[in-house]
Amino acid sequence: MLVWVMMAIALWHFTIWLPDRFWGGIVGALLAAVVGAAIFGFVVAGFTVPGRHDTHLVQALIAIPGSLIGLAASYVYGDLLERRTGR
Repeated sequence: MLVWVMMAIALWHFTIWLPDRFWGGIVGALLAAVVGAAIFGFVVAGFTVPGRHDTHLVQALIAIPGSLIGLAASYVYGDLLERRTGR
């Protein structure tokens, strides 16, 4: 779980190059990345958290799609809300 969350935080740092349309701002983007990576990693790992000896580079790579899905969902939802409210 730690590897998934740390990979999500690493990817979250790249959101500074995007317009701030994330739902909840930059903190919302952080939470979306972490939750997306944790859920995706949990599902891919068979609904278990791998132990210390089962953690390899592949575990870090598993977190990338989940983190990007979480960030994309937060961005799309935030952009939709921004367009509706006109802010």
